[in-house]
Amino acid sequence: MPAMRVFALSYLALPILLALSAAAPHVAMADDSSIVERKDPGDSSGSLSPKQRLDNLFTALKRQRDPDQASLIADQINTELSDSGSATINLLMQWADKAIQEKRNAAAMDFLDQVIALKPDYVEGWNRRATLNYAIGDYRKSMEDINQVLRIEPRHFGALAGMAAILSERGNDELTLKAWERFLEVYPANRSAQEQAGKLSEKIAGSRT
Repeated sequence: MPAMRVFALSYLALPILLALSAAAPHVAMADDSSIVERKDPGDSSGSLSPKQRLDNLFTALKRQRDPDQASLIADQINTELSDSGSATINLLMQWADKAIQEKRNAAAMDFLDQVIALKPDYVEGWNRRATLNYAIGDYRKSMEDINQVLRIEPRHFGALAGMAAILSERGNDELTLKAWERFLEVYPANRSAQEQAGKLSEKIAGSRT
């Protein structure tokens, strides 16, 4: 929860969250043939499961040091995470996005509650609800949803950014820094996270002198 691109459709006015979250679901995946090797369709070894594709992308993201190339990989990860594999869930997510855009937060929350009830292991349902709870000022519920996201996918950099934003709001610099450090372990080329972590490190070091 991204100046990065992230939470794109629903992504309310959340300064850091918006800067660090996910590209909207249902957005076409960027052409990144130079980043992740593509297999010949006739090659059975290229038939990767969604988990294998995601693992490969996270590995590529961790190794990539060019911010622009890393951003392309991050977009791919967000696309993978956003696809629930269910037409019903994807439609509910689209309805939630539209409701958020129209500032119908109660309707959006209802759609997201339905998503989570129908598919509790779908990480983006929890992530989107965490973003909405943050936007309406319910940080406790937002953090609870973030913890669910990270339980399912500990590498979810959008949720780690959201955690950092909430901890920052609470004035807990040391825990905020730890959240950004966790983020950078997953997405080391993200400039915004680098800047946030650098500023906090200096601030904490200064307060100890």
